[in-house]
Amino acid sequence: MPPILATAVWLILLLLLLYYDPAKEPGVSVAIWMPVIWIFFVASRLPSQWVGGQIGSAAEAFQEGNSLDRTVFLVLIVLAVGILVSRSFRWGNFFARNLMLTSLLLFALVSVLWSDFPFIAFKRWFRDLGHYLAILIALSDPLPLEAVRTLLRRLSYLLIPLSILLIKYYPLQGMQYSEWTGGAMAVGVGTSKNTLGAVCLVSGLFFFWDTLNRWSNRKEGRTKRAIIVNLAFFAMTVWLVNLAHSATSGVCMLIGCLVVVAARSKWTQRHSGFFKVLIPSSYCLYLILAFGLDLSGQLAGMVGRDPTLTDRTAIWKILLGMNINPLIGTGYESFWLGSRLDWLWQQKTTHGINEAHNGYLEVYLNLGLIGVIVLVSFLISSYRSICKKLHTLSGFASLGLALWTVALFYNMTEAAFIGFHFMWAIFLVAAITVPERAEVPVPIPARFGRAQPTKPIAQFGLGAKVHRR
Repeated sequence: MPPILATAVWLILLLLLLYYDPAKEPGVSVAIWMPVIWIFFVASRLPSQWVGGQIGSAAEAFQEGNSLDRTVFLVLIVLAVGILVSRSFRWGNFFARNLMLTSLLLFALVSVLWSDFPFIAFKRWFRDLGHYLAILIALSDPLPLEAVRTLLRRLSYLLIPLSILLIKYYPLQGMQYSEWTGGAMAVGVGTSKNTLGAVCLVSGLFFFWDTLNRWSNRKEGRTKRAIIVNLAFFAMTVWLVNLAHSATSGVCMLIGCLVVVAARSKWTQRHSGFFKVLIPSSYCLYLILAFGLDLSGQLAGMVGRDPTLTDRTAIWKILLGMNINPLIGTGYESFWLGSRLDWLWQQKTTHGINEAHNGYLEVYLNLGLIGVIVLVSFLISSYRSICKKLHTLSGFASLGLALWTVALFYNMTEAAFIGFHFMWAIFLVAAITVPERAEVPVPIPARFGRAQPTKPIAQFGLGAKVHRR
């Protein structure tokens, strides 16, 4: 099939799927398209990269700056603020309910003062506010569960088939070639095989969770069609993650699916206290085995990975030996800039990289031990918040717990905390607690900023409540 014809078929099928989607959630605000568009760019490529047709490096593009990217993101941020203002979003209550996240963002802002590149650091901090605003639009919707479902579903509808299209019919955009071996690597909509793997991880986990949620009503016609769509996309996702050879994403997808099943089981409901301790205990055990007993190579080999984690261990050793302030770091998103980046790229082991391939180490390099402590505090507080909602079997808590667990393990070999990262944006869906909404009148139509609620929000475990008259 000629590429232009394949593109036309993809576009037609996408529009038909969006219009006739059997899983379409009625009543969700049209404003949900703002986070869809924002996270689409975060998960794939910058606007300038899409227009220019070049994959390149997102980090380099942000360092150099691009007027198109700045304009697009500024418009989206302003639009997000307008939507939240139109909903009378209670900012004070939000900051109080998310104290650790607020502390993390404020410390990141203050760190701009000691960055060697304060203007670039501040621009990146301001740009990354779009993450939080985008997620708040979904979570502050009068139907937050439906809004989150719509957000994740539309992202998958856009990203997964488009990745297949680029890989099969536009290899110059959908494939990369290793500068060392010359081997081909599938990147799809992303800028690397790891970004494609992250997209597949989130997509596969969502469709698995959504299918389980709908399974009890599978005999109903509309639900049956929705499950068929879910299974089709889950199959495409598994095919893509295997094609990308992203072991981290594949293992994390499996872990996430197991957590979803366990969180929804009757055994967990009877032994919820034990289950809440099990996940962090398992992670601590992994840390002891991998680093305390130096078994990371053996553990990697068990899942088919290079025992050196594709030279990650050598990279970590070099980065930990860098001369930085261990308490406060180099400033927000400032480590991979200037003379440090030039020196690292002159080394054979770290040539061409622009991340630590470990989320905790990346935070340490940029924000020091203080940043790591505040991040860990945020992880703990968000875990406690998610666990309080596990009694809601049909709600969001099981997916939220899976996303939280996946974030811990994913960041052991990839850097996806705090900054401009797809996995961080998706993690915020589970980690953020929104304030209770004021009373919403029933006759409000499903328009730009609001939608008519049909159920109390609090029952979905998303931290909000609606009182109907």
